[in-house]
Amino acid sequence: MEDLQGLLEKINRDGVEKAEAEAKKIVDAAKAKADEIVKTARAEADKAKADADAAAKDYATRGAETLRQSARDVVLGVKDTITSLLENLLAKDVDRALADEKTATALVTEAIKDLTGPGEIRCGAKLAAALKSQISRLTSFTLTTDDTLGTGFTVRLDGGRVEHDFTVETLSTELAKRLRPDLAKLLK
Repeated sequence: MEDLQGLLEKINRDGVEKAEAEAKKIVDAAKAKADEIVKTARAEADKAKADADAAAKDYATRGAETLRQSARDVVLGVKDTITSLLENLLAKDVDRALADEKTATALVTEAIKDLTGPGEIRCGAKLAAALKSQISRLTSFTLTTDDTLGTGFTVRLDGGRVEHDFTVETLSTELAKRLRPDLAKLLK
């Protein structure tokens, strides 16, 4: 019986050792699998963090660019508003100057003094009345009333093919073109 007892103990010991070895193998495999899962999770977390950092950087860059563009648009808007305001003031000043009969008469006289040949002066009724006496001595020019011109006048030559425009709109536009570069310097 002792042999049997020894045999049973040996079988038991072999079974326990085998079970322990198998358990150790299972535990080692589980630890290796757990390490692999942790390594993969860390890699995914690092990638997600890097992606989030890149997205945040892109968002900040786009935000800064949007802010720069908005600031530029505001500056351009203010510049356009100031330019428009100054052009309107210029047009009012030109209109006021052309509404003065002495100034307008002097401008017409200066505009036609070196012109030869038949021509036509078109202007509003008020200026036409002031110019009648002066035009009568300039026989090559006829005076035509055109109240659509407002306070300005035009001089036509060569049967209307050549026209010099001295209307408020034309004069203020030309003056504004010449003043705009200086105004742009002031607004920078």
